[in-house]
Amino acid sequence: MNSGLPVDEALAPLRAALGTRRAAVLQAPPGAGKSTVVPLALLEEPWARGKRLIMLEPRRLAARAIAQRMAQTLGESIGRTVGYRMRFDTRISRDTRIEVVTEGVLTRLLQSDPALEGVAAVIFDEFHERSLQADLGVALALDAREHLTPGLRLLVMSATLDGATVARLLGDAPLVTATGRLFAVQTRYAGKGLPVLPDAPSATRAQGSPETLVAQLVSRALREEHGDVLVFLPGGREIRRVQAWLNTAQLGSGVRILPLFGDLPSEEQDAALAPAVRGVRKVVLATNIAETSLTIAGVRVVVDSGLVRRACFDPVTGMSRLETQRISRASADQRQGRAGRLAAGVCYRAWSEGAQSTLAAFTAPEIADADLAPLALELASWGARDAGALRWLDAPPAAQLGSARDLLARLGALDDAGSITAHGRELARVAAHPRLAHMLLRARALGQLPLAAQLAALLSERDLLRPSAGARDADIRARLEAPTRVAMRACCWRSPTRTASAASARAGRAASFSPTAAARRSRSPRGWRGRSSSWLWTWTIASATRASCSPRPWSDAS
Repeated sequence: MNSGLPVDEALAPLRAALGTRRAAVLQAPPGAGKSTVVPLALLEEPWARGKRLIMLEPRRLAARAIAQRMAQTLGESIGRTVGYRMRFDTRISRDTRIEVVTEGVLTRLLQSDPALEGVAAVIFDEFHERSLQADLGVALALDAREHLTPGLRLLVMSATLDGATVARLLGDAPLVTATGRLFAVQTRYAGKGLPVLPDAPSATRAQGSPETLVAQLVSRALREEHGDVLVFLPGGREIRRVQAWLNTAQLGSGVRILPLFGDLPSEEQDAALAPAVRGVRKVVLATNIAETSLTIAGVRVVVDSGLVRRACFDPVTGMSRLETQRISRASADQRQGRAGRLAAGVCYRAWSEGAQSTLAAFTAPEIADADLAPLALELASWGARDAGALRWLDAPPAAQLGSARDLLARLGALDDAGSITAHGRELARVAAHPRLAHMLLRARALGQLPLAAQLAALLSERDLLRPSAGARDADIRARLEAPTRVAMRACCWRSPTRTASAASARAGRAASFSPTAAARRSRSPRGWRGRSSSWLWTWTIASATRASCSPRPWSDAS
């Protein structure tokens, strides 16, 4: 196979490493082609014939885009030789040989079939992101290979991670490198000091709000440079603010502003990834979803806010919350590289050159500060009472893991010996945090499952109500009633005949709801969108809990 991409030079040593050593680490920068070329190149290896390749992709958008790209390379539609699995969206068939999956899906596959029957290799893509589920997936796959399926191949692919450390984790696996095709990128520092955090006192903001500065940099980039612009912002709220600012800035009819983040419908995501039409410049406002894996055609300018939103666990409240943080230098380099994927480019950074060296070198692994209750439950389901019995790149902190196990014991998920109970196995089968899964199971016994499912969705997703400045309504009842009001307004937009038909269909669905039907509706252009996806998830987990507490093994929570 000759793709014409830089990763081609690494395919021969990669095949040899996987054939003889059963493990390898591929280190290649963005743009080398590792995500879309390597799985296809391994498909007809002797050890892979007649079996499947599972590739873990941390982000849903990237998983779908990569699978579609590989299918196009084969001249096929998605779901034939190449498919994907993620929550509410599965495109596979009996002929599928390459499955691109998101993180929760891989964990469910391993837990439901530890031997991974019919799987030739598990590929961990973008492992440098160091998500908790990716670390757990590697640990479980290594344990499965050692005790159940010695022929399983493991391949870890990374851009900026220390490949030698990962190679040692895999049993001194061969480290294969490929050079990327990266053009020169000029860096222009345009801020004062470190990237400005949104909660910084206004007196310390020498340049206004972070969104204002980024919007001004986008306007400047459009004046000074040619080509499309990729803008990195921490989340959907900031993207909407910058989009509103740019829409009033009179940028001209030849500029199109396109958002790109995980909650968008797939049609809008595809529009942001597609090449711009002739005579139109595209400005893509994205979260770090566009930092790796995805190549956006036409981009030669990057505007970087220097911020990212991450989930952080608060041991006082026992819950995780999203925090806006400054990115690491490795992340900044990744973002800068997006401007040099197709031609020489320019990167505008919303901080000063002097502040660059004060950023953290790498992003801390999620396992270091995450809520470990779900991990503790997964380990108990695996039969690992001692996390030290598994191999980790960074072992879970003992104190946090101990607290997580104490929580599970109080919920009745673990017995006095630390082994999983029957109730714990029920919790593990519900695609929710152990606290919420316990609430759902108790609510089922009390006949209050719909209410508990709504509460679980409210506690798992972002706040449905956006408070005005200086005011915050903490009434839970207002949030429970919000989706009903939205649905009533939606009905008012339709004709009476369509409204009656829709009401009848909804009544039928309520009587016999299934996660599979929910998945089909989630892909509909008129289906649930954005924040309403939490309510789709609500009824999916409610029906699964009501029936047998057994969501399909690929119903991930990512």
